[in-house]
Amino acid sequence: MSVEEVVERVAELAGRDGRVAPLVELTGGEPLLQEEIYPLAERLVAAGYTVMIETSGERFVGRLPSAVVKIVDVKCPDSGEADTFEMKNLGELTREDEVKFVITSRRDYEFAREFTREHGLVERVRQVLFSPVFDDPAGKWKGLEARSLVEWMLEDRLNVRLGLQLHKFVWDPATKGV
Repeated sequence: MSVEEVVERVAELAGRDGRVAPLVELTGGEPLLQEEIYPLAERLVAAGYTVMIETSGERFVGRLPSAVVKIVDVKCPDSGEADTFEMKNLGELTREDEVKFVITSRRDYEFAREFTREHGLVERVRQVLFSPVFDDPAGKWKGLEARSLVEWMLEDRLNVRLGLQLHKFVWDPATKGV
């Protein structure tokens, strides 16, 4: 779809049943891999939508319109992608943005806790999310119980939010495209 077609489709969906849906979240894969994401975000912001972009954190977010709410992942060690985070992104974050860590283990938790403290994320962004990973449906990895993560967060008195991937509760965790 072209940028224009996406904007038209969003307007169609927003006007359905006389209701307005002023929030648009762009996600992927990695939305910042697509050059069209920038003019699309600009057009949606100009049309009056609140625009959120969820990104893996590996691409520079500074090209996005300033009104876009950025939800930036910081990859933890057990993801195998811990060295992919673009550190320049920290300088682009505002009090409207969010930082998310998907946590697999105690080691990931400790990394996320220290990264959050070291970079003053709680004071820098609207919220910091710690999200437990689910079991891999193919059995490649074991998930982390949300309760364990919450107990660690409470023990350390972290001012972060538990982020649960609600689509994995609503649909089977293996379901794609939801």
